[in-house]
Amino acid sequence: MEVSVLRIGHRFVRDDRITTHVALVSRAFGASTVYMTEVDKSIKESIAKVGNIWGGESDFNIEIVQDWKNVIYSWKKNSGKVIHLTMYGINVDDAISEIWKLTKALVIIGAQKVPREVYTLADYNVAIGNQPHSEIGALSIFLDRVFKGEELKKNFRGAKLRIIPNGKGKRVREASDGDIS
Repeated sequence: MEVSVLRIGHRFVRDDRITTHVALVSRAFGASTVYMTEVDKSIKESIAKVGNIWGGESDFNIEIVQDWKNVIYSWKKNSGKVIHLTMYGINVDDAISEIWKLTKALVIIGAQKVPREVYTLADYNVAIGNQPHSEIGALSIFLDRVFKGEELKKNFRGAKLRIIPNGKGKRVREASDGDIS
C-alpha cells in the first residue's frame, strides 16, 4: 500500500521538533511522502540529511503545501482514500481490515485542533484509543498496524551507515549494497 501523511498546521518554533519527528516517523515507518503546511523549511533539510546518511533519500519526500484541502481533493481524485487519525474515530482494530484492502492512503494528523471539515472529507476517521495523546504516537501505531510490523525490518537503499542490533551498547558500520531489503 502506498501511504502518505498530511500534517495540518504548525505552531512556529513550538512545533519544529514535533514536526521533524512526524517526518522521521513517517519515513522510518513506511510512508512515502509527508505533506506539510506552514512549516519551517529547515525541517525538510534535516530530513534530507537523515536520508543521506541512513538511506532512502530518494524514496521519501517532504512537500510543503499552501492548501491542505487541495492535497485531499487531489488524493481522492486519484483513487486514494483519506484516513484522519483522531481520538473521536473508530478504533484502529475495528477499521484495520478495511484499510488493508486499500492501495493508496493519505493519513491526516493535526498540529492543533483540526478543522471540522477534515472529519467530513475523510473516508475513515480512525482512533488510536479515545484519550488525548500525541499525533506522533498515533501515527507510529497506525503505520505499524498498516504494514504489520514489516516496516521495522526495512533497510533503506543508499545508506552510508547501518545499525547492527545489539543487546548492549551501540554498533554501527558502513553499509554495503548487500544490506538492501
